[in-house]
Amino acid sequence: MFSEIMPSAAYDALQKDADAQLIDCRSMAEWNLIGTPDLSPIGKQVACLEWQSVDGQRNEAFCSKVIEHIDKATSIYVICRSGARSAAACQALAEAGFTSLFNVSGGFEGNTDLQGHRGTQEGWKFEGLPWRQP
Repeated sequence: MFSEIMPSAAYDALQKDADAQLIDCRSMAEWNLIGTPDLSPIGKQVACLEWQSVDGQRNEAFCSKVIEHIDKATSIYVICRSGARSAAACQALAEAGFTSLFNVSGGFEGNTDLQGHRGTQEGWKFEGLPWRQP
């Protein structure tokens, strides 16, 4: 249905494939407070589309919004905070007929370490990939 890919490999693939898209499916609060991947160095923009809101409510329009803007054969890379929500989003997109899906393992910040901190052992930020805060 979908493949797992490390953040640096996803960034490389996005750079090599002119049509490939990155969807950040975290919440608006996360985009505004924590930041987002920055694809401007490779001439692209991240598509920010909530999988679920801060209150945990699932965005029932997620797949239909993706269908409106992205061809089903396009390579789509989906990222969230740690890789769990993006895996669920990939599953839903696969069920909607998308055929080239990749879940960005470790997400934007990764899972927590023993001290409860994120970004110290895995994820987009940990790998030193471009990102920005509003």
